[in-house]
Amino acid sequence: MKLSFHGAAGTVTGSKYLVEHQGRRLLIDCGLFQGYKQLRLMNWEPLPFTATNIDAVVLTHSHLDHAGALPLLVKQGFQGPILATPSAIELCGLLLPDSGRIQEEDAAYANRHHTSKHVPALPLYTEDDARRALEQFQRLPFDKPMEVLPGVTVNLRPAGHILGAASVELTAGQTTVLFSGDVGRPDDPLMRAPVSVRKADYIIVESTYGDRLHEPTPNAQAMLGEAIARTAHRGGMVVIPAFAVGRAQLLLHLIHKLKQQGAIPNLPVFLDSPMAVDATEIYHRHHAEHKLSVEDCLGMYKAARMVRTAEESRALAGLTFPAVIVSASGMATGGRVLHHLKNLAPDRRNTIILAGYQAGGTRGARLQAGERSLRIHGADIAVRAEVISLQGMSAHADARQLIEWLRSAPAAPRSVFVTHGEPGPADAIRQRIEQELGWTARVPLLGQSVELTV
Repeated sequence: MKLSFHGAAGTVTGSKYLVEHQGRRLLIDCGLFQGYKQLRLMNWEPLPFTATNIDAVVLTHSHLDHAGALPLLVKQGFQGPILATPSAIELCGLLLPDSGRIQEEDAAYANRHHTSKHVPALPLYTEDDARRALEQFQRLPFDKPMEVLPGVTVNLRPAGHILGAASVELTAGQTTVLFSGDVGRPDDPLMRAPVSVRKADYIIVESTYGDRLHEPTPNAQAMLGEAIARTAHRGGMVVIPAFAVGRAQLLLHLIHKLKQQGAIPNLPVFLDSPMAVDATEIYHRHHAEHKLSVEDCLGMYKAARMVRTAEESRALAGLTFPAVIVSASGMATGGRVLHHLKNLAPDRRNTIILAGYQAGGTRGARLQAGERSLRIHGADIAVRAEVISLQGMSAHADARQLIEWLRSAPAAPRSVFVTHGEPGPADAIRQRIEQELGWTARVPLLGQSVELTV
């Protein structure tokens, strides 16, 4: 069996792992590169494999850095099944068409304003391409092993992180390979803890936070409450760029709790993202996968007004009283939140709260680094608002939690491959794996292939 690393190697995005066994080819994840421009440009390079030669895809979860290139794969001729958990498929039904629509809108904007070197500017794929890809999805529930190719069996194990997220156990012959996907936190207030590791000969583990520890989540809730209360006291507004899946739901849950406790005023809260509204409904349908009760989910709706239409969104610019706006995207790379940042960032009374990982090269990362100007829609916007990064909000396991998850394995694997991390975090967790667990670990290079043997 041969394993090739065609994404999430040397970077935290673009997950694509190609497994070749007895003439068949299975792809684990097919994600977009995000963040720095040089990474995003890689999405336009030819795929490092022939799409028509891929027999099947197994998806760990719905985030675009793991699933966002699936429409491109289908557009280029892939005709096989895409296997994922039922709730991951529901979320892909939101995320993938939205990704195609945004790319079409970006291309149209570039053509209208002549901001692209390419004439005409074209989308990487369209909303229609994404909808065609959705037709090839097939449900694979947790812990229901399936022979996806002759001699290759896959089992999806709950990984926490977000709804439907899985680690992939792949067995071919006598060899078992575990792909961690994105590993959730055991102390996550929203998602259940990832299940323990079973025996595997090889483990591919993510390393997003491989060099740091999270603050306890109660601290994040307190910081959120203090920031909202402080902003309301000075007559300002709070805008929170939030990932539509997972983070928006957690924020609404925490805001509802803060209101119940009287820690913040009963000010209006708006969830301004049709996708986040739809994702909240999906979380409400899948209680078995997360920690929230029916009452907790209903609390999200009590905490905020759900904003769907563009007209309702534009009307928020006219608010003259303290309020909280939670809006996508989480790294301020696009979407409605950009309009709110243009409107609110120049006013010192307001607050911008960053509530998640900010990939290098994104507007969120620039805000996090303290830059006082943002380029939005071709204009430089002054940032005078208070900017806060909430610690402890990540849905990824930190370095200690990753080690403890790996330690749950009943026996040492032959090797661990550390992926899905920037060079610093990836090497930091590699060293901890070797020193604390006594296992062999290495950080593969993009495009590298290895032979997996027992």
